[in-house]
Amino acid sequence: MSLLIEDYQQLSGITSQMREAAAGGEWDRLISLEKECSRKVEAIKPHDCVPSNPDERAQKLALLKKILADDAEIRNRTETWMEQLQRIMQSTRSEQRLQQTYLANY
Repeated sequence: MSLLIEDYQQLSGITSQMREAAAGGEWDRLISLEKECSRKVEAIKPHDCVPSNPDERAQKLALLKKILADDAEIRNRTETWMEQLQRIMQSTRSEQRLQQTYLANY
């Protein structure tokens, strides 16, 4: 197995962990893993290529598809969380305005 395939397997492992962290609402862990993922991507870039071996090409393609599927799930989870957070913040602001209005009248 080539170094490139090993690197993509490691990257896939990281994105799996990221997906699990997002699914569990473990935001600090997700942030830490995202940094690790970025470092791994930067390490892969200098020697990334299309493998000449057909089996390795197929492996790389399968790993890329899995990484992209993980990414889509992570985005789905984080966007849902961000929408919930936005609703909570808007509700809190409305409460604060109501309290300020109420206190200003008394």
